[in-house]
Amino acid sequence: MKKIVKICLISFVLVVVFGCVFCGSLVAVSYAKYQSIPLNTESLTSPSLSIEIFDNKNRPIKEENQFNGDFCKLEILHQYTKDAFISIEDKEFYNHKGLNKKRIVKAMINNIKSRKLKEGASTISQQLIKNTHLSNEKTFERKLKEMALTKKLENNFSKDEILESYLNIIFFGNNCYGLESASKYYFNKDAKDLNLNESCTLAGLIKSPTKYSPILNYDNCLQRRNLVLSEMEKDGKITVDEKLSTQNQPITLDITQKNENKLNSYSQASIDEASKILKIPAKQIALAGYKIHTYCNSEKQTALKNALSNNETDGSDNAGIIIDASTHGVSAFHGNSNFKILDVKRQPASCLKPLLVYAPALNEDVISPSTQILDEPIKIGNYSPSNVNKKFSGYMSVTDAVKNSINIPAIKVLSYIGIDTGKQYAQKLGINFDEKDDSYALALGGMTYGVNIKDLATAYTTFANKGQFSNSTFIQYITDKNNKLVYIHKPTAQMVFREDSAYLMTDILQETAKSGTARKLSTITNTEIASKTGTVGKKNASGNTDAYNISYTPTETIGVWFGSLSNEPAKIAGGNQPTEVVRQYVSSQTYDKKQFDVPSSVAEVKIDSLEKEENHRLVLASPYAPARFIETCLFSRFNMPTEISENFTEKPQISAETKVENNQIILSLNAQKHLEYQIYKDDIPYQKVEDKQGQLTLRLSFPEKETTIKIIANYIGENDKSLQAEKKFNLTKTTQTQTQPKQKWYI
Repeated sequence: MKKIVKICLISFVLVVVFGCVFCGSLVAVSYAKYQSIPLNTESLTSPSLSIEIFDNKNRPIKEENQFNGDFCKLEILHQYTKDAFISIEDKEFYNHKGLNKKRIVKAMINNIKSRKLKEGASTISQQLIKNTHLSNEKTFERKLKEMALTKKLENNFSKDEILESYLNIIFFGNNCYGLESASKYYFNKDAKDLNLNESCTLAGLIKSPTKYSPILNYDNCLQRRNLVLSEMEKDGKITVDEKLSTQNQPITLDITQKNENKLNSYSQASIDEASKILKIPAKQIALAGYKIHTYCNSEKQTALKNALSNNETDGSDNAGIIIDASTHGVSAFHGNSNFKILDVKRQPASCLKPLLVYAPALNEDVISPSTQILDEPIKIGNYSPSNVNKKFSGYMSVTDAVKNSINIPAIKVLSYIGIDTGKQYAQKLGINFDEKDDSYALALGGMTYGVNIKDLATAYTTFANKGQFSNSTFIQYITDKNNKLVYIHKPTAQMVFREDSAYLMTDILQETAKSGTARKLSTITNTEIASKTGTVGKKNASGNTDAYNISYTPTETIGVWFGSLSNEPAKIAGGNQPTEVVRQYVSSQTYDKKQFDVPSSVAEVKIDSLEKEENHRLVLASPYAPARFIETCLFSRFNMPTEISENFTEKPQISAETKVENNQIILSLNAQKHLEYQIYKDDIPYQKVEDKQGQLTLRLSFPEKETTIKIIANYIGENDKSLQAEKKFNLTKTTQTQTQPKQKWYI
């Protein structure tokens, strides 16, 4: 037995050794092969580059596409600025020859434990190569290329030259490439004037510009800055007092100039998208000579910019996007902000209701546009929602609830279909949720992180596209410097809603544009339009933080956002500035297709409006129902009422009494407003009563000794005699003879 165990152990060791030798040989051969890759010195030293971007007619887009133009020399920087980056990114920078072997071994062990390539152990030299020569893919092949090129870098450039290039190409978020650009953007000063606090903030930012953004994630940024200070103190670059003093300081930004051309232009959005598609930084796109061909419609772009400019509001930023329904391409995009708006997620407010609540409920055959829902105070656990006006309106239709953006019905409908079902639909539309997003506040747009304006508008394109969802994109195709095609957009559609469900949602949202919260759009005559507004407010604040209008025509979707990224209340609301931008833009356009297609799976059905009003039920109208009590409603053929109303199927009932008093007939009639009463006296028409509800008292003169009162009741508008009701009263006047005293015959 011992001999067998011994043989097994020896065999295992031999297999491991052989495997290590084989893998090592493979790595060595690959590494040797990648050493032949040339080093692009231009990418390391070029301070300014641009990218060619074209619109949908292959015309150059005349926006500022240049980046990384601000170059700073290493010698003008404070020593603590340089030390901040070295301490947090590569402590052994001046000692190693491009690769830190200890960090590589440690990273390999951690990667093996996690079974993922989570850690890269990159030195500053390696990061410089990665950002100028390679993609962002985490593969062993890319890592070997990186190591080979890093060796060449170290052999051709000094440490100071490498550090200088690194500081001038590294990405700091918000379109800031290089330290000089970041310094001017975040602190409104030259890089040579950065203090210790600011230097450590920027050094901490580059690991993840979004996660450690001082704008979006201040607390994360503060913790990261303090870590940089601690590492500098450990390395002997600053004293303990300097560390403690700086750690107690806030991070004070000075973002004073809006630069929408660079941050929120169509060009910049296209560059960002191309960087994700090609998996390389923007600088590499420029160096490689890639050309970006977009869906940009220059005329629509101008119209959108003008509409946004006409409605600018102090204290708020704004952005607008136009998405073509057929190509799913972004026809226009523009924003005005100090921050990159497409990188920001905001609470979508009531704009989430159709995506998460109403369209899913239509598709699940839980509601129809006319379904009656009771708007009343409710409490779910500790959650006590209310409407914006703090009032409750009783029963209302789904259409009225949506068009007036009433909260309680939305929460009730979400409870009918279930939170998980609502989220599953919204996720298919590109809306992502945090694991904490599991309460009924979702019905009102209460998300942990929210959604950006592009994703929100893209979700609404599904309704115009008959329930089919596809991601929107800025880019049609990309070519290299030799005009060879390297990427082409091929949209793929997924059916999320049935065609009838999508149309019924559209019909509801058309009412919102006609007479609801988006009624500013009611003046639009050049196309049909559906719309939803949304507003995010703060309690006890004289203003709101976010305002939306998401609208769509048969051919395009328009999304507009106004908001305060600092969350300071501004005088904005979804039905005001955003809706006015949509109105101005749509009114300026010419549309070939002006009407939404009505699918064959949608039917017009006549329902009994009396039953709907009195009992809040949707039932088919009787064939004998008067026209005034018939309402034509839209239904999915998969969710139509089958029950026929019991109203107007038999003779009306007459509730009346009479009595005689003081030579008058007093007629008491319990009237019903759906009945018409003709009152006859001795077969002569006396009076008609209609459209009355409740107890009525009529007085008729009675000079005769006897008479007949006849009441005939008809359903209003109904001429069928068989459905008439008749009631008669035969009345006799009782005469009392009084004995008169005899007059004397004598005087």
